Amino acid sequence: MYLTPQHVLLAGATGLTGEHLLDRLLNEPTITRVLAPSRRPLAEHPHLENPVGDPAVFLPQLNGRVDIAYCCLGTTIKQAGSEEAFRAVDLDMVVAFAKRAREMGARHLIVISALGADRRSSIFYNRVKGEMEHALRAQNWPQLTICRPSLLLGDRVEPRLAEKVAGPLSRLIPGKYHGIEACQLARAMWRLALEEQDGVRIVESDELRKLGK
Repeated sequence: MYLTPQHVLLAGATGLTGEHLLDRLLNEPTITRVLAPSRRPLAEHPHLENPVGDPAVFLPQLNGRVDIAYCCLGTTIKQAGSEEAFRAVDLDMVVAFAKRAREMGARHLIVISALGADRRSSIFYNRVKGEMEHALRAQNWPQLTICRPSLLLGDRVEPRLAEKVAGPLSRLIPGKYHGIEACQLARAMWRLALEEQDGVRIVESDELRKLGK
């Protein structure tokens, strides 16, 4: 069964994937409202509502009904400054956003996690992503879609050294480890929004690439 969401809540609209997804959503004729809180202003659009500021302040103030929520939040330890600060974004903020989205009526959450996410992993990054997935499952979403992309490819405002170095190599690796363009991931996330099914669905990177073609 396919549904077309009309009211969308989006976190992370200023990020690499979030920018592509926002553009996609604002150009969908069926969508009448995109609520996209951010730390810096977004370009104006008649269907866009863009609260700007500290998420800890405006998150409880978000209001209005939403059909679906997208979470594209994510940082790096280098950008965050410490492991604790990284957890505050990639775990705590994601979970808080999802909780508020559910309170606003969203039935379906689509979230970006990472390839290899596992809360028992010895790798800190993968462990935090796994803890995030576990916390979202505990929220008992009617429909939860977890996207696990491999290395994201695309032009960032602030380039990440690891992506610049590993990007060319990731294009040569087959299967789910093959790098994925951020625009492909955004298209895949939109298509996943049109699918209605109960429970949790994990979508690995190779399937995301196919959906994003």
